[in-house]
Amino acid sequence: MAGRRRVSRSSMVAVCLLLASLAACGGQTATGTAREQVQRLLDRRAAAVLHHDPATFAATGTRAPYPDLKAVPFAAWSYRVTALRRTGEGAVADAELRYRVTGYDRAPVTAGRTLTLSTTADGKWYVVSDRPARKSAQQLWDQGPVSVVRGHSGIVLGVGQSDGTLRGYAGLADRAVPAVSDAWGTDWSRHVVVLVPKSLDGMAALLGSPASNYRGIAAVTTGEAGGTGQAPADRIIVNPDAYGMLGPLGRQVVLTHETTHVATRAHTNPATPLWLSEGYADWVGYRNSGRTPDQAAPELEHAVTDGKVPAALPADRDFGFAGDATRLAQAYEGGWMACRMIADRWGEGKLDDFYRAVGAHQRRAGAVEDALRTVLSTTLEAFTGQWREYLRTQLG
Repeated sequence: MAGRRRVSRSSMVAVCLLLASLAACGGQTATGTAREQVQRLLDRRAAAVLHHDPATFAATGTRAPYPDLKAVPFAAWSYRVTALRRTGEGAVADAELRYRVTGYDRAPVTAGRTLTLSTTADGKWYVVSDRPARKSAQQLWDQGPVSVVRGHSGIVLGVGQSDGTLRGYAGLADRAVPAVSDAWGTDWSRHVVVLVPKSLDGMAALLGSPASNYRGIAAVTTGEAGGTGQAPADRIIVNPDAYGMLGPLGRQVVLTHETTHVATRAHTNPATPLWLSEGYADWVGYRNSGRTPDQAAPELEHAVTDGKVPAALPADRDFGFAGDATRLAQAYEGGWMACRMIADRWGEGKLDDFYRAVGAHQRRAGAVEDALRTVLSTTLEAFTGQWREYLRTQLG
């Protein structure tokens, strides 16, 4: 046909290559090119962290946060750019940071980061700032230089704390891990990572929540729940303000309690009520402490002696940190007394079996009832009645 000319495939390829720089072939855009360049920049930055190479890290832009994290032994550190927004000569990148601590994490910690970037005169990218993404928690090195103390059973990372203080936490972990294994068994990592920020505010920032939610809470444990077969990157995060008010026994009970959460994580999921997960952790914490029910459950004792025996096992909402302090204490104490009753009447082995049986379910509905029937040969109604009578006997 007149006016048409057949174009060969090789000619089309040549045209695409010619226009590639203008992002007109294959859907490539200028932003896409910049995103790839930024990803390569962050790959170099990550490699510098892993190879303890401050000069290479500094060549990628700001030295922060390298001086604050250089003491932490990382087995892995990587960025994945998830979005890039151009801002004139610069850009803002959203990235997913994934890292593992050597010898402790089998699965990575994942954190959202926002990086501000700019370009040099010759068009090369460099990092201006690296900070937590919006609605993401801080990492410990966002709060200052991290000090590291290793024990036999754990590693303690701290900011604004003396080495002696951190060694004290390491000693608590060294006693907590075998105590938990003695109660629960050895089918867990048998080591812990403890984070000790400078203050309550630092603890709250690591959790991405208001400080008021954790006032009076000595420590919490974070990590992925569920029996996936992987050991998640759990962290025991300490509130040094509240921890400092505890005596030696209280400090040990708290760290053993939190270590129990690390050990039981693979068997804890949405089917597990908080009265069981928190009650079991307290049961392990107090197991060889010599503390009697009236000593370990003072708020519940007051209620029982006043004739206010709870009508039901604690609900999950009773464990809210931001709620009433007395109600919170009674919830923990009630869960502990329920687990203590199982250990007393059915045996410690049955308590462990019961915990695992509940966690074998994927949903809350029917999980406790089924485990009560198959492991303890009872019903929820009968169990609740026995628990209420146990409270009267032990605390009345």
